[in-house]
Formats: sequence, C-alpha cells, structure tokens
Amino acid sequence: MLLKNLRPLLPYFKKYRWGFALGGVCVLLNNGIWILFPLVIRGAFDALNQGVTRHKLITYSLLILAVAGAKGIFQFLTRWIVIGISRNVEFDMRNDLFRHLERLSLSYYQRTRTGDIMARCTNDLNAVRMLLGPAVMYSANTIVFTTGALFFMWHINHRLTMYAFLPLPIVSITIQYFGRKIHERFERIQAMFSEISARAQENFSGARVIRAYVQEEAEIAQFETANLEYVGRSLKLVRLMGMLWPTLETMLGLAIVMVLWLGGRQVLSGSMTLGGFVAFNTYMVQLTWPIIALGWVINLFQRGTASMGRINEIFEEQPEIVDDPAVVDADLQVRGEIEFRNLSFAYDGHDVLHNINLRVPAGSSLAIVGPTGSGKTSLVSLIPRIYDSASGSVLIDGRPIREFPLETLRRSIGFVPQETFLFSDTVRENIAFGKSGATDDEVKAAADGASISDDIEGFPDQYGTVVGERGITLSGGQKQRTAIARAIIRDPRILVLDDALASVDTHTEDKILGHLREVMGGRTTIFISHRVSSVRNADRIAVLHSGRIVELGTHEELLGRDGYYTELYNKQLLEEELAEV
Repeated sequence: MLLKNLRPLLPYFKKYRWGFALGGVCVLLNNGIWILFPLVIRGAFDALNQGVTRHKLITYSLLILAVAGAKGIFQFLTRWIVIGISRNVEFDMRNDLFRHLERLSLSYYQRTRTGDIMARCTNDLNAVRMLLGPAVMYSANTIVFTTGALFFMWHINHRLTMYAFLPLPIVSITIQYFGRKIHERFERIQAMFSEISARAQENFSGARVIRAYVQEEAEIAQFETANLEYVGRSLKLVRLMGMLWPTLETMLGLAIVMVLWLGGRQVLSGSMTLGGFVAFNTYMVQLTWPIIALGWVINLFQRGTASMGRINEIFEEQPEIVDDPAVVDADLQVRGEIEFRNLSFAYDGHDVLHNINLRVPAGSSLAIVGPTGSGKTSLVSLIPRIYDSASGSVLIDGRPIREFPLETLRRSIGFVPQETFLFSDTVRENIAFGKSGATDDEVKAAADGASISDDIEGFPDQYGTVVGERGITLSGGQKQRTAIARAIIRDPRILVLDDALASVDTHTEDKILGHLREVMGGRTTIFISHRVSSVRNADRIAVLHSGRIVELGTHEELLGRDGYYTELYNKQLLEEELAEV
C-alpha cells in the first residue's frame, strides 16, 4: 500500500536523478568522513597513552579539525542539494496538480468540497515535500553511517558489537508497530483538516448569508467542535510520537550501559586498548542521533505516504469530457449552426431532457423559456460540452460536436452562466479574461456592449477598481453585465446567455438588449429568460417543459396558440400594469 502511494513520485525522482545521485555522493562522503572520527580518537588515545609530545598533540588536533571541517562542508552540500531538490519537486508537483485540477470536469467540483481540495494542495503537499527532503536525507545518513559504524565496531571488538546491537530486533518490531499507527492516525488528522478547511471556506464565501440569518455564534460553535476534534486527533499522534522517541532512546541507553560495563572490564583485563574502548563508545554516541532521527523519519515517512495517497486520489480522477480520438482536424472553424437531434439526456440517473429536436441556423437567435427545472440550463450546457450527451445528438455546422477539438469549440462560444462568477481582480481584468491580450479599447467596447461602461466610469478607479472575491463589491446586475462583457470581448461565433439578465431591471434590460442586438448580428445567439420582454424579438422561441419542447415559434405565433407562452405573457403583462398603479 505504501509503495503504491509513492509510485507517482517516480517521474520526479527520474527527472532529478542526477541531483539525487550527487546528493548520494555527498551523503557517502559526509558519513564516510564522520566514521573516521572515532578512529582518529583511538589513534590519539593510544599514541598519547605511550607518551605525550608536542608533535602528537598538533598532529591529532589538526586531524580532528580536518575531519570536522570536511564533514561540515559535505553536510552543507547534502542539505543544500537534497532539500533543494525536494523544493523543486514540490514546485513541479504543485504545478502538475493545479494543471490536472484545471482539466477535470465540472462534475468533480460538484461532488468535492473546495476546502478539501485546498487542504490537499497545501498541507498534504508540504508533507510530501518533507518526505522527499528531510526523510530521504536522514534515512540515507542513518543507513550509511550505521553500516559503516557497524563495520568498524566489529573490527574493534566482535563480542562488544554483538552486545551493542542486541536490542536491534526489538527496535525493528517497535518501528513497524509505531509506523503503522502513525500512518493511520495521520490519515485521520488530514481528513479532519480537510473538514476544517471546507467549513472555513464555506463560511467565508457565505459570509452574507450567515450574517443575514444571525448564525455567527452557531457557526463559531460548530467550527470550535470541528477544531477540538482536529486537536484531539493531533494529540493522539503526539502521544504516540512521545512514546516512540523515549522507547528508542531507552533501548540505545541500555546498549550504551552494557558497552560501558563489558568494555570497561575488557580494558581493565588488558584484552582491549583504551583507545579502542573510547573509539567504540564514540561510535555509540554518534549513533544516538541517527537512532533518534529514525523516529522522526518514520513520522515524516508515514505522514508523507498518507498525504501522497490523498493527492493520488486527485491524480487518479480523470476528465469525463475529453477530445474524441476521432478528432483529426484541429483547425476546424465554427460557423455557428446548432442542431439537437433526437437528444435525450440524464444527469446522475435522473432524466432531464427527452427527445429534443431543434435546429438553430447560423447567425440566428433562439430564446428558451420554461418553468424552473424544465431543463433549460442543461440543454445549453451541452453546446460547449460542459456536460456530454449521446454521440451524434448535438451537432454544430452539421458535424457531431465531438468532432471538434474542445479548445476550438469552447473558444468559439461565449457562455454566460446562470451563476455569475467574477475573480478577485480589477474590472478590466475580469472583462479581459474572455480574450488573451485584450486592449483597453476592446475592453471598453465590450463594456459598452453589455451596458456596464457608465457604471464602471462611476467607480473610484474606473476599470482599475478591484471587485473583491466573487465580485462582492458589485450589485447582482453589475456582475451579470460584467460577465456579459467578458463573453462579448472574445467575439464568439455562438453566444449563450443563461438567464443573464435576471438581476437587472426592465429599463436596464431594454438598454442591454438594444446593445446586444448589434452584438448578436451575424452570430448565433441562444438565451434563456423568464421574461417575455427579453425574448420577444428572438428569431424563434422554444418553450421547454419537463424536458420536452412543447411550443416553438415566433413571439406572435406563440401568442396565437394560447399555451404556456401566452399564459406567461399575460401574467407578466398584469404584473407590469399592477406595478404602474
């Protein structure tokens, strides 16, 4: 399971293989030099035990300084190379993760909370970096130094080495037990962190609703409960780690006591030199940090593998809507004719559209009206392939929509969704988002087309005004008109407005429609509305009810049929008359 979680890291290891190789050389030199330190100490003790001279003192002092200096240099290089690579991998992985998230279909975001995604892109990614950096570095140091120290300790005294490493099987069992527990507990901690992140994100996004319903204290209480659960799970991990390190230190301490007792007796009996005894004990002291670091490495390793497993869940998600393998002509141009042919569509197992047959000639306009839940948004969402329908049921310019490359198709469509979204940026950048490299004149022309230019020029910084997160500083109508300008600026062959005038008054609506009629000239336009005043001038009007087209024709034709459209017209006419009273 652990190796499966870490398998996606192999491409990154391959990319930086030479860096890791150089880091490995530095690890070998760093530990190789440090392993020589006790041997220098042994030589110094044995030589000085036979007689102290100035030459011996200078020689061994310089040797000790040389070993310490060389170790310091290679230790710095090891940290610089390995930790640096871990930062580079983090950079690459964050970019790859963001790129993958950008390509996932809308359905993924509909079933996954934003806070959970953010937790994996931050906290989990940081845990993976710690695995690739400190965990790899200290693991290599521990393995190399312990192997080298064991070799020299064995040559100094076989019997003493066996006693020193008697606790090793117990250490192995302890590490295996604690490692499994740490992995399980850290997974639960990260899941709770995602829960907290999601709750915080929803509260910040829904700040207006929370204040409107006076739910601040209730939300604070719920957040505190979730936070207490997170702290509780974290403390369980802390207690586990608090047991691991003392356990390892105790076993090491027992080994050192055994070495001091047995080794001291051998020195007194003359079977072991004083220098050898000091060197052996120096190795034992030097092994203290690698053994203690082993507990930290286990923690980092288990955290990293648990986090990598959570990140893998995102990487394993695949876009549901991709270019069809049959797409061969990447230069296909869209003229704008749209046809729905025997179209039926279901979402999450629920039938939404039934046997829709409708053709919209290039350059014409189609308005769609109907009650809430009739399938209007689902129908227009099939045009840019936000959702996918059965093959051959949606055609553009007489060709199945899947024969067009997704990028070509979507660049040819200006889509204003029902729920307006603006970025926390300036008004200019929000409009220019629809076209890369848009000029100020193009932004101004698009704003004029959406009847938002007068409002913008009344802002303190005009087009440089920052609209806040999700456009919170703008009114609903201003947000919708800014979104319309964003669609207009890309000069699309097909313009889709999904109830894009719902938040403006009738006067502003008439003004926008007047501008839009100029914009709509020569391009195919489909717009959804609940107002007859918005749709009456469309070339054709389709009435959708329960996922079926029940009426189709011009404004005058539909009024003469005395159906749903007539009922809607009379109702709105009465509402206007009552409003004037």
